[in-house]
Amino acid sequence: MAPRSRTTVGHAFTQLILEVFRLNGRLLSAGDALTSPVRQTSARWQVLGALDEEGQTVAEIGRRMGLARQSVQRTSDLLEADGLVSYAENPAHQRAKLAILTARGRAALDDITSRQIEWANRVASRLTEADLQHAIRTLLEVREAIEAAALPAGRIRSKRRSA
Repeated sequence: MAPRSRTTVGHAFTQLILEVFRLNGRLLSAGDALTSPVRQTSARWQVLGALDEEGQTVAEIGRRMGLARQSVQRTSDLLEADGLVSYAENPAHQRAKLAILTARGRAALDDITSRQIEWANRVASRLTEADLQHAIRTLLEVREAIEAAALPAGRIRSKRRSA
C-alpha cells in the first residue's frame, strides 16, 4: 500500500517539481519570443539546436532532449519543408536518416543564438555563477535520481493489468 502522506523530503521534491514546471513555462515563452523574429518556435529551436554540431537521427535527438521521437519527427519534417533541415543517408543505420542543418537552417540558428546570448547575459546578470553551478549540479542529481527510480515500462504495464 502506498504511503498516505509525503515525507518532508518528498514534500520538498514535489515543490521542486512544481517550480520546474513553472520555470519550463517561462522558458518556453521566452524561447518563443526569441525565435519569433526568425519565424520559429521553441520546439523548432530545440531540434535546430540539437543539430548545431552534427547530423543526428530523429531518435537520437529525442533521447538527447528528452522528447518523444514522434514529436521530433513532426518538427523535423516541418523544418525540412521550410528548407531548414535536410535528411541524408546514415552510414550507421540503413533506415534511420540523419537530419542535418541546411544553410538556411544554420542562418536561422545563428540568428536565434545571437538573440539568446544577449537575453542569457541579461538574465544571468541578476544571478551569481556559483548559484547557477549549484543549481545545475542539483538538477543533474535530481534527473539521475528520477532515472534510477524509474520502473521499466514492462513492469508498469504488468502492474496495471494485475490491478
